[in-house]
Amino acid sequence: MKKKVIALLGNPNVGKTSLFNRLTKLNQKVGNYPGVTVEKREGTLVHQDKKYQIVDLPGTYTIYPNSLDEEVVYDTLSDPNGPYYPDLVVVVAEPATLKRAIVLYQQVREMGLPAIFVLNMVDEMVEKGISIDFEALRQLLRTDIYQTNARTGKGIPELIEGLDNEPSLYISSFQVPAKYATALTEAKRLFPLAKEYGTWLYLAKENSKALTSDQRTAILQIRQQHSIAAQQLQRDESLIRNQELEQALEPIVTRGESKALKTTDQIDRFLMHPLVGYAIFLGILLLIFQAIFAWSAPLMDWIDNTFSDFAAYLSVQLPEGPLSSLLTDGIVTGIGGIVIFLPQIVILFIFISFMEETGYMSRVVFLMDRWLRPFGLNGKSVIPLMSGAACAIPAVMSARNIENPKERLLTMLVTPFMTCSARLPIYIVIIGLVIPEGTFLGFNIQGLVLFGLYLLGIVSALASAWLLNIFIKSVHKSYLVFEIPTYKVPDWKNVVTNVWEKSSGFLIGAGKIILAISIILWVLGNFGPNDRFYDAESYVATEQPELEGEELETAVASYQLEHSFLGYIGMGIEPIVRPLGYDWKMGIGLISSFAAREVFVGTMAVVYSLGDDVDIEDDGERATLFERMKNETNRNTGRPAYNFASGISLLLFYAFAMQCMATIAVVKKETGSWKWTLIQLGFMTGIAYIAALVAYQLLK
Repeated sequence: MKKKVIALLGNPNVGKTSLFNRLTKLNQKVGNYPGVTVEKREGTLVHQDKKYQIVDLPGTYTIYPNSLDEEVVYDTLSDPNGPYYPDLVVVVAEPATLKRAIVLYQQVREMGLPAIFVLNMVDEMVEKGISIDFEALRQLLRTDIYQTNARTGKGIPELIEGLDNEPSLYISSFQVPAKYATALTEAKRLFPLAKEYGTWLYLAKENSKALTSDQRTAILQIRQQHSIAAQQLQRDESLIRNQELEQALEPIVTRGESKALKTTDQIDRFLMHPLVGYAIFLGILLLIFQAIFAWSAPLMDWIDNTFSDFAAYLSVQLPEGPLSSLLTDGIVTGIGGIVIFLPQIVILFIFISFMEETGYMSRVVFLMDRWLRPFGLNGKSVIPLMSGAACAIPAVMSARNIENPKERLLTMLVTPFMTCSARLPIYIVIIGLVIPEGTFLGFNIQGLVLFGLYLLGIVSALASAWLLNIFIKSVHKSYLVFEIPTYKVPDWKNVVTNVWEKSSGFLIGAGKIILAISIILWVLGNFGPNDRFYDAESYVATEQPELEGEELETAVASYQLEHSFLGYIGMGIEPIVRPLGYDWKMGIGLISSFAAREVFVGTMAVVYSLGDDVDIEDDGERATLFERMKNETNRNTGRPAYNFASGISLLLFYAFAMQCMATIAVVKKETGSWKWTLIQLGFMTGIAYIAALVAYQLLK
């Protein structure tokens, strides 16, 4: 039996998501609408052996779309053949913005859709000094009014019972202005079976997807013939409805002194202050940054050790061979490489959800929008950008909170330019090798270079956003039009649900891609095309008979890596990386660090026969690695492999390149498109290659 489709429709900040969570509990899933990156939330409600499909439509102020999110709402409600065309629309309102919600309700009913009206957050009426005559409101809307508080569950059982009620007949009260009567009459001839308001919508909206190409052309000709613009019709309809409702609601809604607004104003004196507001926000960002970077470290270490111990246990228990190695070094290590990011993702989304729930996120958007708007970004972009300095994976995921699709896409594309923590081990090693110790104006030179690399990440992210903003077109122009909500105590159920959605989405969506690439890299590093890989020990013993014990094992591992498929690929790409000042050994490092940037250091340690567990924070082990790398000669140039020119080239390559498969997997999941993922990969790799090439050629 087909489930009844219930669509939740309402303005932003009316508690629609809380209502959705309350109705569906955890029987919900999050994805994208087909072909677009607009978040689709749907869930199932079972009541008295009946199943309902609940669809949480994006928040919208009007039925006329001004953004891609609102376009999805219009398309869903106007296409009877669409998969989410509702059997019932639940229009959700909150007391302070009742009039706006009624406009939406009227438009939906006049489209011919059955709808009921829910006044959510009724508990705030007293604090906001609002009194409503519900019987008079019911007569005005010609439907039952359901009063709910989604946070406590008040009124939810009554609402669920009402999902099967048939809304009463609705008679349109909207009178089309006389100056459009002739144009509307001509349009009605094109759609003789459509309702009058439906035809009005076709006339008032450009490029309606519900129409054929010929019908859109005919509508356009009518507008041109009568010299009317679609926006003009929308504006006139809005004025008429608001004027009528202003009078109609006057005896229904009474407003007194708002305690909630007074409290909010007092808090905003600090949080929205032109100076203090930014200082507080920077302090909160610092706290988030510290939490992602430092608080997650013990958990990440625990996960890392647990998977390492489990892999070691399996390697002892299972018979030696390729299958055992695949399970321990490929699959278990690959899964560990996915789960290890979970603490950072959970911590970041706890903070973001808390800011959203309390209403502070709207203040952040207001504060930062003016600074980021010239680069095509959104005020909310500051969270992903700053979080990217810790790890790009949760940072890219946090861009989901940006409503505008173009600004969300731009943020996801440029966030990986920010210097993440995985780049730090590479920077420490290369700076230590090629940048002389000493001071400049009292500052440590190596420290200044490291600071410059972090600064370079910020500049390149903003510059790339500015450049991409020119080429990426948006159908809808973005304006900063939103409502600053009053402060609220967070709904912890919403916080937990949001964190769960993001965490499970990462594990399932991005995890499978990361695991697949991990296994591919394992195969490349653990198999070779000839006996030099499989009989490495005999070759090493012949060439270096003085080695024994651990030194022999380390030398064999290095020899095997050199003659593995990964090693031969490193040699194969040598003509490509040679102009950058690199040899084939560096090429292996570039390829292997695709798993994660920090793998470069471990790979170099194996190549130089030090073993793959070199601790870069240990002074002795770092000094040994530095000594081997300093003495290494580039066979192409005959010069030290790590000289000033090649070192700067390498630093710039890692500053710009997308050398992280986990980030790639997350971008694919969040954009829902390989197209943008590959464009980002090519864009960043291209910039990295050119920057490294120019630097080496100028400095060599």
